[in-house]
Amino acid sequence: MSSLAQSYHLVFPLLASLLFVGGLLFLKRATLAGTNPWTVSLVANYWGAALFSLFWFTSEMPVPWELIWQPALVAVFYILGQIGTFSAINYGDVSIAAPLFGIKVLLVAVLLTVVGGTGLPAAIWIAAVMATAGIALVQWMGSGKHDRVWYTVLSAFGASLSFSIFDVLIQTFSASEKWSTGRFLPIMFWFVGAYTTVFFLGLQREKFADRLVRRSLILGGMLIAAQAICIVYALSTFGDAARVNVVYSMRGIWGVLLSWAMALIFGGSEAELGRRTMLTRLGGATLITTSVVIAILFG
Repeated sequence: MSSLAQSYHLVFPLLASLLFVGGLLFLKRATLAGTNPWTVSLVANYWGAALFSLFWFTSEMPVPWELIWQPALVAVFYILGQIGTFSAINYGDVSIAAPLFGIKVLLVAVLLTVVGGTGLPAAIWIAAVMATAGIALVQWMGSGKHDRVWYTVLSAFGASLSFSIFDVLIQTFSASEKWSTGRFLPIMFWFVGAYTTVFFLGLQREKFADRLVRRSLILGGMLIAAQAICIVYALSTFGDAARVNVVYSMRGIWGVLLSWAMALIFGGSEAELGRRTMLTRLGGATLITTSVVIAILFG
């Protein structure tokens, strides 16, 4: 896959990066109103289970029941990733949390080599390292909430590790001739929905009575589910997890730019960022963009 014509599937992670940040911005507004990660996760996961069910109608293959443990296992890592993601935005700014999730680029590259036994071209390693360096620059200067920054960092790292394992398992299991996309993906998200019933223990039902909070939860959950469709479909259909994640790391740029723009319009801590911070983050964004170009043209 070295030519542009063979890289059209990378449109999916690019779209996912935009949808992801849009979803986070809506969900962040819900968390600012006191909504906990369990309530946010429940809404987002049931959106995912509903939307991924549509894939069932794209295949007529029988279900390989002897392999049912595979989607059940993958679902666990998806939920762990969601919990880490929503915990990170609950305690930190989107402009800090979103770039931190980009460490997944390097983690996927490492996992594909060590666990998956897949050799990666040098260009992908260069792109992954550049993207990671860019991510570090983008989030180098925080929002001043030093008492919570380590919680945000650890939550984002946990989410990235869980989603990295999720991506590698999706690519590995979906490559089996016994699974089709129209069977593996719906079943996997039905397991997500089943596991998510535990979150009802922490559900804040009163939050749904507030119209603004309810709208933020519903729209944010829908966008998060939509971006998951883009990523999971790309991985299960085309594989290429390393390049998919390099392009997906663009969400770090959108996280900074969109959250800053919205803060200028509606108010927020990002509106107070100084010139030095913005120039530093611009340098990080440039590195991330360059890594995407390298991955597409030379990977």
